[in-house]
Parts: sequence; structure tokens; C-alpha cells
Amino acid sequence: MDKIAAMRSFIEVANCGSFTKAAEHLDLSRLQVSRHIQEIEQWLSLRLLHRTTRSVSLTLQGEEALQYCQRVLSEVAAMESRAHSHNTELVGSIRIATPVGLGQHSLFDVVDRFIKLHPKVNIQLLMSDSFAQLVDERVDVALRYTEQPDENLIARKLMSIDAVLCAAPSYLTQAEPLTVPNDLLSHNCLIHSSQQHWQLLKEQQSELIKPMGNMMANEMGVLVSAALRGHGIAYLPCDLANPYLASGQLQEVLPEYTAPGQTLWAVYLSRSYQQALVRAFIDFTAQQWQQDLSKWTASS
Repeated sequence: MDKIAAMRSFIEVANCGSFTKAAEHLDLSRLQVSRHIQEIEQWLSLRLLHRTTRSVSLTLQGEEALQYCQRVLSEVAAMESRAHSHNTELVGSIRIATPVGLGQHSLFDVVDRFIKLHPKVNIQLLMSDSFAQLVDERVDVALRYTEQPDENLIARKLMSIDAVLCAAPSYLTQAEPLTVPNDLLSHNCLIHSSQQHWQLLKEQQSELIKPMGNMMANEMGVLVSAALRGHGIAYLPCDLANPYLASGQLQEVLPEYTAPGQTLWAVYLSRSYQQALVRAFIDFTAQQWQQDLSKWTASS
């Protein structure tokens, strides 16, 4: 019995809820996966899965065994990663899901450097501001803005990213003056579909504004373009806004107020954690972004 292979099959079945999907993800036959599950259940003398014609779910003993198996494979992955870093060039493919704006700007620079260092690595980018389904879309690692990562995933915090209210000079010169957050109610706001309210802080006092405007989008790049063309005020992450603020194409609005940002996480399934390539890419990304914190923070 190959206990490592059996544990990998067990974890994949638990993640997918399906023997067929697990087999596809592991590039094994369904029979091989089924045999692995039988072997690990015989080895532990436990029933790990409830099986019906329509679904597969963990037993109570299976939930406990899953945690142990994940820990074991994490340690195996750490050992393999350390060995590969000394002895072997990184080779393989990695599938990354990312918000569109992040993928087009900051992440693309990281991918470019990573591929130059590791030319035998293939990277697939899935760009969407909606959360990717890691199992169904076969994602190895997803970058997500969230304050509470999914507890069913392994998560690593990458960055805290400030936000800023800004608009083009062409908009501000013809618009009503802005001195307090409530003044935003008389302005055209460019709204991301995930931000129904804008929070502004000053001297530990918080104000919550419901922005109103004639444009809403589910992708930050669209809002950046609209702001640059003078359509209104946008609430943007600093990694997107800072280059335009530095060039004068955008100007900060209500600079005496702080616009709370978001936390960026790398999230992945336990099976992805087994890959030295996934670990190496996450480590490299975190290191690259930590080298220039001004990119992610507000200047005021």
C-alpha cells in the first residue's frame, strides 16, 4: 500500500465530494481512487466516507482523519519543497485565479519575473472579480480580497492594501466642492458591485456612505478607466490608483479621511499545498510585493 498516494486520494475525494472528479484531478482511474480509499479505511480500521449513488461525504471519523492526512502531506510537501529548492529546477504547471485588476497589473509583473527565473514553469491565469471555484475550475491557488478566508481552504495572508477616494482633475474642477463625506451624496460615484457602502475614517470616527452614481461595474479596471475620463469619484485600491495619483491623472478626494482597504490572501486546497511549485510561487509573490510597500499604501 502506498500510504501517501492513498492519503492524496482521500483528501481529493473529500474536497470534491466525488470519486469521479477526484480521479480526474489526480489523473487516475476511478478504480484506482476507489482502491486507495478501501486501503486507507482498512489500514485505519475506520469508515471514512458515507457513500450513496448521488453523493460522498465524510463520516465523523473521516473528518478527523482528513485533518491528520492534511498535516502529514503538508510536512511531506515541505520536505519536498526544501529538497527541490536545493537540487531541482522548478518544472510544471500552475493554475492561478485572480481579480482582474490585480492580474493585469501587480500580479503580471510577478508572473513575468517568476517565469524568467523558472522557464520550465507554465502558468495559467484565470482573471475574474468573482471568486473562482477551486475544485470545479481546477485552481491551484486563488488570490482573494477578503477579511475572512473560507475556513475550508488553507490561506496565507499576502498584503494589507489601502484604498483611496479619487477623481480626475477634469471632474473635480466642474463639480461641487468636497469637504465632508456627506458631500459625496451630491456627486457622481463610480461603484464596484461588491461595495454598496463606502467607509471613511477620521480620528477613530467612522462614517458610512451609500454612494450614488450612473456607473456600476464588477471589475476595478473599468472604474479606473471611468475615473480617468472624468466620469466621477471612485473608491480604488492603492495598487491601481497610486500610479495615476503620482502622475496627476487622478487626485485624492477628502485626503484628511482614511478609506479602509482590504486584505489580500492566497487560498488553496490541501492537494495544491503538496506541490513544491505552488509553495514556491506563493513565497515568491509575497517576497516581491513586500519589497515595495509604498505601492500598496495611501500617501496621505
